[in-house]
Amino acid sequence: MTTHEIIQKILAKNPEVSQFQILEKLQAERARTGGLLGDETLLRLIAAKYGVEVQQNSIQNSGTLSISRLFAGLNNVTVAGHLIAVFPTRTFEGERPGKFATLMVADKDGIIRVVLWNEKADLVEKGELKAGQAVRLIHGYTRQDRDGKVELHLGGKSKIEIEPQEKTTEYPAIDKFASKIGSLNKTSGNVQLSGTVKTVLGSTKFTRSDQSDGTVLRFTLTDDSGEVTVVAWNEKALELEKNLRANASLQLGNVKVKEGQNGGIEVHVDFTSFVNIQTAPLQLTKIASLIENETVNVEGVVSAVPESKEVTTAKGETVKLMVFELKDDSDAIKVSVWRQHAEALHELKIGDKLHLENAYVKKGFGNKMEVSTRSGTVASIIQT
Repeated sequence: MTTHEIIQKILAKNPEVSQFQILEKLQAERARTGGLLGDETLLRLIAAKYGVEVQQNSIQNSGTLSISRLFAGLNNVTVAGHLIAVFPTRTFEGERPGKFATLMVADKDGIIRVVLWNEKADLVEKGELKAGQAVRLIHGYTRQDRDGKVELHLGGKSKIEIEPQEKTTEYPAIDKFASKIGSLNKTSGNVQLSGTVKTVLGSTKFTRSDQSDGTVLRFTLTDDSGEVTVVAWNEKALELEKNLRANASLQLGNVKVKEGQNGGIEVHVDFTSFVNIQTAPLQLTKIASLIENETVNVEGVVSAVPESKEVTTAKGETVKLMVFELKDDSDAIKVSVWRQHAEALHELKIGDKLHLENAYVKKGFGNKMEVSTRSGTVASIIQT
């Protein structure tokens, strides 16, 4: 049944309600569910609140279907695949309050988003469903999401088998469906990506329209076809900044390609996206080998008394700065530590062994090389 048909059924049974009111409720439901559910699904929920029962499509299928063969309107669907992402449970209010959780499942032919309703969502809350598991999803039904893509729903009559004994196919990782970075354009929409982190540009805080705090993290991702700036928002930014490092291998699922402020493209990661980090062994660069405009990891001993002061930037901002000399077995170099890093290292002294990760190399006074921290730098004193 189309969204138009559902709206007409609501209007027929509730003549005092206008189409405008229904569309207003639809918009409110979209905002409340964060875009996770399609309009057809949301309208079915709205219809139930108005006492209208929308019958399921009469098309039936009881066999295991390839994800690539699914289309909206199927009942009694069974899909088997590899669970590549599990997202937290969300609740909704109203006359029939409940909860739902979403998954991403891949078989050898494609990837599909799966919506678990009410008691099925309990499996997510209990931690029984985890990325990497093989699953068989039985007695589901298909709907169309807001972007016109097919999604699978599991309700009270549905079943979920975890690590089923009979596996008729090998379920691939998300890499199989990854788009090449060089092929991305403004119309690519939601994609899967796999690549290597080139540079972590750091995170910043901002204030949302409702005055709550938000976080945004930017980094560059490369593969053998090109590179792109990735923008991660809020909970995904916080998740990534704990473990994201240069040279780490990264898988991204259900990320959206958008036009950037400079007219190029960016990839945006939000709470509906899947992220998998495989951290690479940390590579240290000798001080004597540092090259201008590089992002590096260096380690050495503080060999001159750190000098702390406050400076005013070109934007009129007053910030803390600490300057000292760092020495390894190849050479010594001036280090400038800014803002929060200067505060964290305020007790630094001669003889301390210091580790700087994701620091930036530039030319300073006298055209000499120096190392500077930025927001994405990790600075730590090594206990010996």
